[in-house]
Amino acid sequence: MGAEQKVVVVTGASQGIGAGLVKAYRDRNYRVVANARSIKPSGEADIAAVAGDISDPAVADRVIGDALARFGRLDTLVNNAGIFIAKPFTAYSPDDFASYLSVNLAGFFHITQRAAEEMVKQGSGHIVNITTSLVDQPIAGVPSVLASLTKGGLNAATRSLAIEYASTGVRVNAVSPGIIKTPMHAPETHEALARLHPVGRMGEIRDIVEAVLYLETASFVTGEILHVDGGQSAGRW
Repeated sequence: MGAEQKVVVVTGASQGIGAGLVKAYRDRNYRVVANARSIKPSGEADIAAVAGDISDPAVADRVIGDALARFGRLDTLVNNAGIFIAKPFTAYSPDDFASYLSVNLAGFFHITQRAAEEMVKQGSGHIVNITTSLVDQPIAGVPSVLASLTKGGLNAATRSLAIEYASTGVRVNAVSPGIIKTPMHAPETHEALARLHPVGRMGEIRDIVEAVLYLETASFVTGEILHVDGGQSAGRW
């Protein structure tokens, strides 16, 4: 095992942005630990697939444990797992609220805590949180208060952790997407969703992947909330 071959953990890795990140990091010769609830075992030696709910502390233990046991190090964590349920505020159920807290916040907290501990020991590392531009620019007709509540918390945590770990060699950043063309959105909705961006199109998975890879190599950038949203966060339109 070459110490120079870096290791990334990607949550929510079974499809969409997560699957795109797994491929992109492998293309750059990273070893990958990929987590999702129902992810299938990988036949590739340099990809470890860990199935399970990332909001469960035991799953977080297993993901980080597998990275260290199998590959011997941990260089990057991409907190990509998340949920989005568009409902009017008063229509959210207690179960909806619990789901948001579980996936978007507990799913960040447990694994990030474990990853940060290992990165500090190593003297280097990078944590990237995938949030949403709805935090900064709510859109009429897209009720999203629980997304803003939880992902807005991740934006704040990104800045706080960036300062806490600035002297340790560990960087913490976030990518804040607009609406991305993933399996979450049926093709018949794409035209309407495209109009929700000033540039007139939805984002592609590659747009978010490229943003994460930029942050990966930007050694002087930490505490950044990088908006990749077709102009949504720039203001009203």
